Amino acid sequence: MLKVGKASIRPIRNGPGQGIRRLRGEEFRVTEPFPYHSVFRPGLFAETVAIVTGGGSGIGRCTAHELASLGARVGLVGRAIEKLQAVKAEIAMAGGEAEAFVCDIREEETVRQTIAAVLARFARVDHLVNNAGGQFSAPLAEISQKGFDTVVRNNLTGGFLMARECYTQWMAEHGGSIVNIVADMWNGMPGMGHSGAARAGMVNFTETAALEWSGANVRVNAVAPGWIASSGLDQYPAAMRDHIRNLKDLSPMGRIGTESEVSAAIVFLLSEAAGFISGATLRVDGAVPMTRPSRPLPKHKQPAPAFNGFPLAEMPKVLRD
Repeated sequence: MLKVGKASIRPIRNGPGQGIRRLRGEEFRVTEPFPYHSVFRPGLFAETVAIVTGGGSGIGRCTAHELASLGARVGLVGRAIEKLQAVKAEIAMAGGEAEAFVCDIREEETVRQTIAAVLARFARVDHLVNNAGGQFSAPLAEISQKGFDTVVRNNLTGGFLMARECYTQWMAEHGGSIVNIVADMWNGMPGMGHSGAARAGMVNFTETAALEWSGANVRVNAVAPGWIASSGLDQYPAAMRDHIRNLKDLSPMGRIGTESEVSAAIVFLLSEAAGFISGATLRVDGAVPMTRPSRPLPKHKQPAPAFNGFPLAEMPKVLRD
């Protein structure tokens, strides 16, 4: 059972197939692979193609699984072929279809060629999830120009290049939807100022693209995850361990979020139900930005219920008891 704060989420364990799975550090035999337990109707994305950057792990992996479970053929984009191939195999085992595309989204010509390769493989690109990114923890005074530029290229430039190429190579003539993943950077992002600046830039890019590309029936929105129990938490230095483990105590909801809760927001914004939503940023953050030192957190008898539709979700090592 996956725990987020003190809340527990039971995995779904039914569906056709077989194999060996490792879930939350425990290996066991599966006679039936675990289907994604989406809240959306089956076949919602049938006959469509979705690209998910950073699709080899974390929120990207989860979102790719959900989109595939709803009928989309998924282009998994990232730099580590081993991770992409593993997710491709997981999706195939669950009855979905995906393909891996190695790409450094910071390189313009590589991005151009990757979108062309996706089109050659699938013949269309209906949806883009700009999820790839990354940062490191450091105060502004200790960030070099190279470090700042690297984070901006990861979290802003790369997303722009992916969106532009999807637009120019397909969506300008056929329409589509784009969701850019940003972050909870409201009220500043101390300790990660480079990432905060890049994410704020992506929100502004989202708003601009929503207007400029609306004539082609392309919707562009953003999702801003807050503190999420995802593999990215394990990338921070050991010195941040106690801080990360205590994040749940700083949340008005008494817990941190799940990958599935972010994925559900992404899927909604990609879907036809969001047909009149563009240029918006949907925050999935448990109301954390609303907190202030002068506003005491509400007392919970137990944390707010958590949703986890992804049976292969694994608790980050830093949060394990």
